[in-house]
Amino acid sequence: MIETTAVLAALRREKQAALEQEKQRVLICAGTGCVANGSLKVYDWLCQAIAEKGLSASVELEDEGKHGGEKNQGVVIKQSGCHGFCEKGPLVRIEPQGILYVGVRPEDASDIATALAEGNVVERLLYKHPNTEETFAREEDIPFYRQQARVALGNCGNIDPESIWEYIARDGYAAAAKALTEMSPEAVCDEVLESGLRGRGGGGFPTGRKWILTRQASGEQRYVICNGDEGDPGAFMDRSVMEGDPHRVIEGMLIAGYAIGASRGYVYMRAEYPLAVKRMRKAIADATSQGLLGEDILGSGFSFDITIKEGAGAFVCGEESALIASIEGKRGMPRPKPPFPAQSGLWGCPTLINNVETFANIPPIVLRGASWFQELGSKTSPGTKTFAITGEVANTGLIEVPMGKTLREIVFDIGGGVRNNGKFKAVQIGGPSGGCLTAEHLDLPLDFDSLQEAGAMIGSGGLVVMDEKTCIVEVARFFMNFTQNESCGKCVLCREGTRRMLEILQRIVDGEGTLADLDALEEIGEAVKEGSLCGLGKTAPNPVLTTMKYFREEYLAHVVDHRCPAGVCQGLKVYRIDPDKCKGCSKCARVCPVGAISGKVKEPFTIDTEKCVKCGACKEACRFGAVEEVA
Repeated sequence: MIETTAVLAALRREKQAALEQEKQRVLICAGTGCVANGSLKVYDWLCQAIAEKGLSASVELEDEGKHGGEKNQGVVIKQSGCHGFCEKGPLVRIEPQGILYVGVRPEDASDIATALAEGNVVERLLYKHPNTEETFAREEDIPFYRQQARVALGNCGNIDPESIWEYIARDGYAAAAKALTEMSPEAVCDEVLESGLRGRGGGGFPTGRKWILTRQASGEQRYVICNGDEGDPGAFMDRSVMEGDPHRVIEGMLIAGYAIGASRGYVYMRAEYPLAVKRMRKAIADATSQGLLGEDILGSGFSFDITIKEGAGAFVCGEESALIASIEGKRGMPRPKPPFPAQSGLWGCPTLINNVETFANIPPIVLRGASWFQELGSKTSPGTKTFAITGEVANTGLIEVPMGKTLREIVFDIGGGVRNNGKFKAVQIGGPSGGCLTAEHLDLPLDFDSLQEAGAMIGSGGLVVMDEKTCIVEVARFFMNFTQNESCGKCVLCREGTRRMLEILQRIVDGEGTLADLDALEEIGEAVKEGSLCGLGKTAPNPVLTTMKYFREEYLAHVVDHRCPAGVCQGLKVYRIDPDKCKGCSKCARVCPVGAISGKVKEPFTIDTEKCVKCGACKEACRFGAVEEVA
């Protein structure tokens, strides 16, 4: 039981000393992505291989039930959170050398164990640059990691997320101890305000100001809510933080509770994140059992408890008031504002809501000071931001960079450029709530204000890279289909406006769009944006409006020329038979479901484009490549 700051400090020294005694540490990525690729089997085989070599010392930092740990001169093998380089998983990191093995399979365990025993490196498992063929042994030297600055992700991939002792050994709960025993609640709020931290959930509202407003609101009971309802397609930042460093989130909430005068907190998580839920539950239980949550924390007189609430997967519950309704046991639907949650939130009490990444930034700010945080990022957007970079990019994964990094640096330096040497076309940033950026924006600094001026937003941090084979209109249709399905239906503009927009976009990709449809899309989009009740509706038209602004010629090609420049839209494909390649075998005619193909055996066949339903069966059946798609 950790009852005082002195006990916490003594434990930290003990755990740090125990870590220093480790000869080598093997960290196997056990984030959701690598687990899906078989990293847990890699872990099992490595444990066996290391034991067979006589290298294994322990898989725990301490004996069960004891604060101290045995001196450890051998190899320790651990499961960690997400390392970020998801494209190359499963990942295995060797400490203290910092060696990173990529694409590891269970059958590689023996070679890794042998290399550990002999002090060598398994060359074939090192990262090799796809263009230069240069091989990198150390993780920090790999271009993917070189330009990152990991704050919120600082422990992810470096510690066992299910060990409270490893978190404590790396200054865990030191910021909470400082806040509870050396700072007043007002001073904590002022420190966060001075840091310039803005909400990382997408809106970018100054975090310190929100804390102060909640603290100043009238009411005896206050609540802290961590919004972990991450629902954007392709986004997995919050999930990775909760999986890889759950105690950091807890500590951030604990500090927030002290700052605003709250005694209870809730973590609202998606039930689709079972691993994150499991690790957060364990972290809360461990923190409670050690006295870091509960009554009279560290002898400060401050008490704080945290409860997990699992959501049912409704995207709208990422909106503050809908999330609150869900915690209260009601249907997750937004309500008009004001009053804002800071004034009247959970059960009518002042409530502070920040997302996972925002809370993960709090401990280092309190521990290192506001001036340290201000040195990172840009003047109006200090600090760092996590992004989930996906799509047609060479290196997909989770990254964290200083605010103000350009799109070019992220896509080409960190992301490795477009996959298969393709041509960059655009980036959809911020998911359904964000917007589309083009090659003209490659040197745009990614911060709150610059993106807003460009008609986009950071959102939660999803970043989908597209190449020239991507149809922009289909991308807009995809995101509109998502937001329309996720609309709670409460307000007419969102419920009906997104439906009409989706219908128009569907007509366009089906080859039935008109110029009048383009005018209607813009008109309805602006109305939905202005008149919807919550953030989901207000931002739902963003992907459509930004793509129409920057790629209008592609929309015109669909509706005027009845042509999809990317050759993606099935309704706009035209099939023809090359008479020079056709052997007259008649197989295409036999598989056509509507009898659109005619001809004589041993003579070239033809396709009636009026009858053709563009199913593609003829192209699949032709062994001679005579059936072609005409753009």
